Amino acid sequence: MRFATARHDGTRLSGVVDGETFHPLPAPLLELLRSQRLPEAGVRALAEPGVPLAEVELRAPLEPATVRDFVAFEEHVEGMTGGAIAPEWYAAPTFYFTNPHAITGPFDDVAIPPGCRRMDFELEVAAVIGRPGRDLAPEQAREHIIGYTIFNDWSARDLQSAEMKVGLGPAKGKDFATTLGPVLVTADELDAHRDADGFLRLPMSVSVNGERIGHDLLSNMGWPFEELVSYASRGTEVRPGDVLGSGTCGNGGCLGELWGRPDREDPPPLQPGDVVEMTVEGIGTIRNRVTAGHDLPPVRPARKRPRDR
Repeated sequence: MRFATARHDGTRLSGVVDGETFHPLPAPLLELLRSQRLPEAGVRALAEPGVPLAEVELRAPLEPATVRDFVAFEEHVEGMTGGAIAPEWYAAPTFYFTNPHAITGPFDDVAIPPGCRRMDFELEVAAVIGRPGRDLAPEQAREHIIGYTIFNDWSARDLQSAEMKVGLGPAKGKDFATTLGPVLVTADELDAHRDADGFLRLPMSVSVNGERIGHDLLSNMGWPFEELVSYASRGTEVRPGDVLGSGTCGNGGCLGELWGRPDREDPPPLQPGDVVEMTVEGIGTIRNRVTAGHDLPPVRPARKRPRDR
């Protein structure tokens, strides 16, 4: 099934997308996930009359409980670092937490954040947790993934590069917008795309203003999603509604990767009016227009510690 959240006649609804029809669910998608009632509710919704999909405005499929973003594509790391990959990358699937309150819809405008001069996109796919679990083996983790959606990890590269020199982050370079959508496709619908090693072989591509910038296969990840979920659950819980991003794909999955190779910003950073479109086979397409942000006063520098003690 394909689940979505939409606005219809001023009301926010979760529902099942079946062809060109939206069938409303009895409760928000996240609430149904947490109560373990989503599949049953979806079947019942399909039996009821729906509304034309063209009459609803699709929003992000859910409001995540948490958002983890991994860095699972080796080629992306090579592009961002100029070819040098730390041995630690191969040892475990690293991730960071980003802002669950900055989720944007699949066709929303996205504003350039304050102070940013080098805005970028990141083409990813995210797994969504449907059942709680802790210390999951990868074989168990597959049963805890309810489905997948497209994930655009918007990035303010200049802010990100500065803050990561402190040894933490990314922080303000990432937390202004994360786009999810257009739907949440249940895992069973994509099982036919698994290769012999269990990876999802889904073509994915991104364009800016109609010009293709990058394309890759989701199966080029260093770990399948089950391994990412397993790692995330080590010593803690994953819960329904948690979102786990794959990390940016290679071969032009973001502008920063391309900037690292020729040592110049070509294509240029995103500007107001640019339209970023991402497509993943089996999931769909999201499309967002970049808009001008607003300026804020400069951040005050730290006071250096007193020396008179």
